[in-house]
Amino acid sequence: MSRLLWAGLVVVLAAVGTGVYWSYDGFDPETIRGATVVITGCSTGIGEEMAYQYARLGAKILITARRENRLKEVVAKAKSLGAQEAHYVAGDMGKAEDCERTIQTANDKFGRLDYLVLNHDGSSVKNIHDFFGTKSWDEDPDMDFFVDYLNINVVGYVRLASLALPLLKESKGHLIVVNALNGKIPFPKISWSVAVKFALDGFFSSLRVELLKAGQDVSVTLPILSLIRTPVMEKTMQKTEQGREMLKMSVPVDETARAIIRGGATRAREVYIPVSLCWTLTKLRAIFPAFVDNYITAEL
Repeated sequence: MSRLLWAGLVVVLAAVGTGVYWSYDGFDPETIRGATVVITGCSTGIGEEMAYQYARLGAKILITARRENRLKEVVAKAKSLGAQEAHYVAGDMGKAEDCERTIQTANDKFGRLDYLVLNHDGSSVKNIHDFFGTKSWDEDPDMDFFVDYLNINVVGYVRLASLALPLLKESKGHLIVVNALNGKIPFPKISWSVAVKFALDGFFSSLRVELLKAGQDVSVTLPILSLIRTPVMEKTMQKTEQGREMLKMSVPVDETARAIIRGGATRAREVYIPVSLCWTLTKLRAIFPAFVDNYITAEL
């Protein structure tokens, strides 16, 4: 397929998908007012912005991250933006006791839980942004990092969801698991991240089916993200010419946060951001896996 035909296909599919989604999802912002929300990974980026967007809609929020000083700043701003309540728990979501403390605090503060938004991404071994996309696994098979990354970003997600499920069942609530395009597409040089994101897609897609089978009215929404203009991404992409070109296609972080909140509120199965890239590649790979793998190999 020529580049011109590829670009045309992307534009058409994006236009159709975006039009259908925004026209018929039935989102009512008032359903968020007074809702109780726990969000992980809120010291910066998408998590921080989701805290502000939920605050503007009048939600009651509890946020987590490891940096207490940043959490205090985010809570203060959230209150100024209209949050009915705003609290924080400073902790490491790779530790069972911190996960337990987070959900218990939400129950103590709110007495219920309407939304659990799992968003954190990181490692206690090293900064993933320093080497993201720079080496293939066989060049640097760091098992200590890999085990730590799996623990925080898979086991931590599953543990938090498991602790919150009794509360979400009571409220007929919403579970939002922020994922990425590399949870659908096996990109090179980030095999450790691909493993985690595929695991999240598999586990929480299965959990959705289990809840449906059990007649439990708890929605599971998986936002599929790529090229989001977070401060970390912008700093990283500015280093190369290819990165600067990709940055032009990126989605602002506030727009991303609003789309995630909207998708969770309307009980969407998946939310693709940006639609043109994530929806198109995901659907194409389901039908033509070899074509997409070859395309990615050539481009990256």
